[in-house]
Amino acid sequence: MSEDDGGVVAAAPRLAPRDVFRRFWPYTRGRRRWLVPLVLFSVIGPLVDAAELWLFKVVVDEVLVPRDLTPLAWVAPAYLGLIVGSGVLGFADDMTSTYVSESFLLSLRSDVFRHVQGLSLGFFERRRLGDVLSRVTGDVDAVETFLLSGVADALYHVIRLGVFLGLLFYLRWDLTLLALVIVPLFWRAARHFSRLIKEASRERRRRGGALSAVAEESLGNIALVQAYNRREWEARRFDRENLGRFHAAMASARIRAVYRPLVEVIEVSGALAVMGLGTWNLAQGQLTLGGLLVFLALIGKLYSPIRDLSRLGTSFYAASASAERIIELLDQRPQVTESAGARRIGRAHGDIEFAGVSFRYPGTANRALADVSFHVAPGETLALVGASGAGKSTVAKLQLRFYDPDHGAVRLDGTDLRDLALSDVRENVAVVLQETLVFHGTVRDNIAYGRPGATDAEIVAAARAADAHEFVQQLPEGYDTMVGQRGRTLSGGQRQRLAIARAMIRDAPVLLLDEPTTGLDVRSGLRIMDPLRRLMAGRTTVVISHNLLTVRDAGLIVVLDHGRIIESGTHDDLLLRDGAYARLHRIAAVSPAPPGTVPS
Repeated sequence: MSEDDGGVVAAAPRLAPRDVFRRFWPYTRGRRRWLVPLVLFSVIGPLVDAAELWLFKVVVDEVLVPRDLTPLAWVAPAYLGLIVGSGVLGFADDMTSTYVSESFLLSLRSDVFRHVQGLSLGFFERRRLGDVLSRVTGDVDAVETFLLSGVADALYHVIRLGVFLGLLFYLRWDLTLLALVIVPLFWRAARHFSRLIKEASRERRRRGGALSAVAEESLGNIALVQAYNRREWEARRFDRENLGRFHAAMASARIRAVYRPLVEVIEVSGALAVMGLGTWNLAQGQLTLGGLLVFLALIGKLYSPIRDLSRLGTSFYAASASAERIIELLDQRPQVTESAGARRIGRAHGDIEFAGVSFRYPGTANRALADVSFHVAPGETLALVGASGAGKSTVAKLQLRFYDPDHGAVRLDGTDLRDLALSDVRENVAVVLQETLVFHGTVRDNIAYGRPGATDAEIVAAARAADAHEFVQQLPEGYDTMVGQRGRTLSGGQRQRLAIARAMIRDAPVLLLDEPTTGLDVRSGLRIMDPLRRLMAGRTTVVISHNLLTVRDAGLIVVLDHGRIIESGTHDDLLLRDGAYARLHRIAAVSPAPPGTVPS
């Protein structure tokens, strides 16, 4: 959906409430036994309230009217006991309900996060990250309201309604029937406004996701925003989505603002009718003053659950709009799945083969790779060169099985990757990417990310091999120094050496180097070449680069152009052929050395 169509995030498919309930009910497994005490509390609570009101009737009819203090001897302790019991009951109810709802959220939020993590790379390339984060955090909370808190509150209100209704019929059935005349008006108003509130809530949640997406994107690229003086433009983009959310919130508020006074008018009308008839019965001697006062108090207690049930209906429909967004997320399926009979291979030898591989990214017309074939024996090095967009990085994504080829096969040790356990495929590959990925944590944590459970000695050894130990020792807290989000407290060369150390400690038989020197100055580029050579030693290595001066020692060089192999061979062979590689080499030879290159 374009921004002109109403936002950067499309609305989730609509679902019936019963479908939403059926989808999330299994998450209550293991917590349903706690519903029994909650039901018990829901029954006892209204009974205690009714008992307090009955004692009030006794005080009026037997103490105040006859001016006799004798009944206070038992009424006062009884009332005090009910107050204390009500407090204990409220505490138990709050603790139990909070435990049930928060443990439900704990399970659901973790499952949603794990599901999102398991989705294929293509999902994240198509979706706005801010909207995904908004669903995983904010929308998940609304599901609990829809499924547990809402249902528990509805049960509580229904039981209260039954208790107070029974007591009212016991006191005066004729006045009770008069009070119930307005109930259909409650439900009709609730039915009409619930539909409107659900539509407004759906739009509000969608706008909230769009706002989070814009904020995450802008703040995540703050260096670019400030460098290009685009703060005002980004602020206007944020304001546009913020204004959209404001209008959605105001639409929801207008509906609720009309609904609440309408309900109060209906409630007061019923109470006034009962008060009129009750006063006439009092004047005729058919009703005591205590009976009338208690009856009017019970009417308020009766209308309260009716009003709360109608409001709960609107909240229920509002929460279902968020639940629809979670369901849409859970319905996403990975493009890459593991076959039922996937083989476990343990540590591979490192034999890589692309056999007639063709691939097109979802939603695109042109092929990223077309009939690509090559073979890399264990311990050998293959270099992929070509202009930007030639398909080099696509080869790496297929090797990691982020995607599956449309035609042909990618093999590891002679076995199609689709026939291997996905975890084994990736466990046998170490990567050093063009964009050095560093987590907010310590230097130690970032190196050990390559192999959880690595000892301190192994971490230091990997850092030494990557020429990172020296600069790490100079950091304020050494290996325990926090590197900041995305490693922003480190230089580009330092981040790259941490990435090399991470790959070192992983000790995988296959190594993917995707433009490892891009973005580094000449000195930093030279500094990491020795660690890269140590990392490549004894491993099957695929080097992806448009910089020919970094790949000349590769055993096989493959030149890609628009997804096709146009040349392959050694550096010297390709120069003798005087083809595309030779032309690229001449251009590189007469151009200033790109940052991070090794002079020839």
